[in-house]
Amino acid sequence: MAQPAWEHDPQPLPLDSAPLPEYGAGSLADLLPTLAAGMGVPGMTAAISELAPADRNCVFLIDGLGWEQLKAHPEDAPFMTSLLASSRGGTGRPLTTGYPATTATSLASVGTGLPPGAHGLPGYTVRNPATGELMNQLRWQPWTAPGPWQPYPTVFRRAHDAGVHAAQVSSPAFENTPLTKVALSGGTFHGRLSGEERMDLAAEQLAAGDRSLVYTYYAEVDGAGHRFGVDSDLWRGQLMYVDRLVQRLAEHLPPRTALYVTADHGMVDVPFDEQHRIDFDEDWELRAGVALLGGEGRARHVYAVPGAGNDVLTCWREVLGEQFWVASRDEAIAAGWFGPRIDERVYGRLGDVIAAARDDVLIIASEREPKESAMVGNHGSMTPAEQLVPLLEVRT
Repeated sequence: MAQPAWEHDPQPLPLDSAPLPEYGAGSLADLLPTLAAGMGVPGMTAAISELAPADRNCVFLIDGLGWEQLKAHPEDAPFMTSLLASSRGGTGRPLTTGYPATTATSLASVGTGLPPGAHGLPGYTVRNPATGELMNQLRWQPWTAPGPWQPYPTVFRRAHDAGVHAAQVSSPAFENTPLTKVALSGGTFHGRLSGEERMDLAAEQLAAGDRSLVYTYYAEVDGAGHRFGVDSDLWRGQLMYVDRLVQRLAEHLPPRTALYVTADHGMVDVPFDEQHRIDFDEDWELRAGVALLGGEGRARHVYAVPGAGNDVLTCWREVLGEQFWVASRDEAIAAGWFGPRIDERVYGRLGDVIAAARDDVLIIASEREPKESAMVGNHGSMTPAEQLVPLLEVRT
């Protein structure tokens, strides 16, 4: 006999059921150190054992193109689909992004070769312990001195210092942003507006050195997913376009080159109803004892008023615990969500409570975050749809 609804005792998701990123062996943070080690850059470790060294390496990062989304649309991406078996050194396996699966965090992981707990960009928005304010790490608002926020040298800089020709080819709008400075600086930056121009210049930059490390980027797959969803005609159109870009670059690679096509996260569409979109601004239980709400809908940092941390954790587990992995800061650290270590300067940036979605749900904030709350496609958590990204390979 079924249990009456009013007698149901919700059981929080066990934290050890969260699928952890493969830090140290198969995460985005391991990619550039592996490539740089293969080019003889001092201090770099070839952590992704499946990848063979190359003299020239190119990373093409497609914002928002998760492994599961690519596999679900073979007719829209025939060239990348033909490369699926090449992923991760011919194993046909994906990489993991790191937690949270969001652009600022992932780009910092790629560029520094460090997991989030070390590089210190552990979310879309996090509290700045020095000011008590929320800091948007994608838009870098309010402005914060980049060097102290992320003090480690990028892999590009270390490669450049070791005599490798290092270059980034991206939108001119990104050349002088703080995020570029802390995550992707080193070597030369080349701004080009069109995707075709970026592909052609990336190939030229690869040929410019006997040892080369080149990074290029395309954003609009992510933009279409956020606005229209990852199965919309406009998203499919972007996927078709970027598939042609990958093929264009692959056909113009110089000799002794390895091209790696990857992404910063995947994405899930979340229905627009109260069951799937829980509005923090309208929920008095979730707001009780909360001073600041950080992160994003599927990966929340919750900052409690002094002394209320345990009460907030208990409440969030009771309200959300069957749909979200809900952990205290120390539990999330111990579970390895942000990597094997947390730098002291990063500890206070993490929420007192951290909530990562398992189901197709969001914690929106309709008044505080109206634009983010209106997005169709979302990401951030540890589900395969968000966490798994391709590492497609072409060699010459």
